[in-house]
Order: sequence, then structure tokens, then C-alpha cells
Amino acid sequence: MRDPNNPCLFCNTDKKEYIFENDLAYATFDSYPVSKFHVLIIPKRHIKSYFELSADEFVACNKIIILSKNKIENEDQTIKGFNLGTNCGKIAGQSINHCHIHLIPRRAGDVENPQGGVRGVIPSMQHYIRKSK
Repeated sequence: MRDPNNPCLFCNTDKKEYIFENDLAYATFDSYPVSKFHVLIIPKRHIKSYFELSADEFVACNKIIILSKNKIENEDQTIKGFNLGTNCGKIAGQSINHCHIHLIPRRAGDVENPQGGVRGVIPSMQHYIRKSK
């Protein structure tokens, strides 16, 4: 099995696979999608973490997130929501050591109970009961 970090998979993505691109970032479909049209937004500069993005890179990535979201919604009207997230560090599940942001389309009924959304990264914490005041 090929090591996606040697050489870096995201530094060597073929431009033909780009969905969108600007000077500082690009989008491509995830090779192991959680749902149809799962997109990765990737800064071109090789940095490990979202927290290392410069202000300009942050804006560039956000522009591509919005373009990708709009394109996905135009292509599939069954999409009713999105999860947006990034894994920072091995303990958080990061397996490719190049910053990337997941844009995951969601459809009604794709899971039995979507409550908690990204809280599902720790399954026992996903579903909760709101405290009364």
C-alpha cells in the first residue's frame, strides 16, 4: 500500500482532478467519500494543520468551500445539509499530513439520527439531551 505522505498525495494531485482552483487552494473529490459529492478543500502550500493557514489561505479555502457547496447543491437537489470539518493531528484522525477540509453533503435519512453532527467523532458524545434552565 502506498504511503500518502511520501510523497505527499495533496502536493501531487493531478490538476485534471481539480473541481475548483485559485492561487492558494483547490478542491477535489475525496477518494474515500462519506457521501456522494464529498469534497476536499486543500491549500496548495504544504502545511500540516488548519491552524497553520495564513489569513489569505483561509479566505482562499473559504471561497472554494462556497463554490463547491453551490455546485454540489445545483447537481443534487436531495442535499439538505452539509458537515464541514478538518482533522488536526493523528489523535484527531488525520492520516494525510497536509491540511485539508472536508465538505460532506447530507441527505434526509442518510443516518437514523443525525443529532450532534460532528460530535459523532466521539460516538458516545453525539446524542445528548439538552439541560433545562
